[in-house]
Amino acid sequence: MVDKPAGPTSHDVVDRVRRALGLRRVGHTGTLDPFATGVLPVCLGRATRLARLLAGGVKAYDATLRLGFATSTDDRTGVPLGAVVPVAVPLEAVEAACRRFVGEVEQLPPAFSAKKVGGRRLYELARRGETVDRTAARVTIHAVDVVGLSGDCVELRVRCSVGTYVRALARDIGQVLGLGGHLAALRRTATGAFGLAGAAAWEELEPGRPSVLAKIIPINELLPELPAVRVSEQGHQAVRRGRKLERAHLEGDVPQQEPVRVLGADGALLALARFREGGLHPYLVLVD
Repeated sequence: MVDKPAGPTSHDVVDRVRRALGLRRVGHTGTLDPFATGVLPVCLGRATRLARLLAGGVKAYDATLRLGFATSTDDRTGVPLGAVVPVAVPLEAVEAACRRFVGEVEQLPPAFSAKKVGGRRLYELARRGETVDRTAARVTIHAVDVVGLSGDCVELRVRCSVGTYVRALARDIGQVLGLGGHLAALRRTATGAFGLAGAAAWEELEPGRPSVLAKIIPINELLPELPAVRVSEQGHQAVRRGRKLERAHLEGDVPQQEPVRVLGADGALLALARFREGGLHPYLVLVD
């Protein structure tokens, strides 16, 4: 995990990790906007195959909403969409507006976002001045807690599902209050099981900094929430070849839920598998 500072893109973080560790296969599990900071899980080597799975889970953010005007990007990097409106709103009104967005909601993605329309990303269309109809997506917002209110700035603590745009949430709260609003600051404090504790600082990502190595989570410790089954040596070879695992390959009780982590005799994570056609079929193999 990396504690991303404001400024670098998520791809910049990946490049810096590559150089620091001398690795080629590096990828991140979920983009953070350049102005945002916080938790960015980075996968190394074989773990890049798990990136999509590791990107799931609840996201947690500390966010600053600035009221008084909206912007073209729904955050501080955009162009104001109107004159600044004086802000004098009671805390109770802000809290009531935030409560309206807790639960399953339809959220319109920002005009400047990576969502695709007709095979093209919205930010590409927006930069060309093209206006397109955006389709709202259903997301889950578990909590929007108001931590503080000072002048035109509201400090929020947000917990939400994958696919939620906190920028869009800031925009929508501003609209409900009739004042306009945009995201002024964002810090991701957790994504799934990964939090800020143990995250590598930007300054640590330099070649020859051994402290970074101690912060790497072994691949065998990933996805502990999934059930696991151990396999024999024959089962190990079947996994390597992508073949179905028969009952004779499996040691101990077989989990009844899926997906299943397939472990070698030494506890090494070999693959993820699903039940199909009377056997356990590896669908994501982590051994060469």
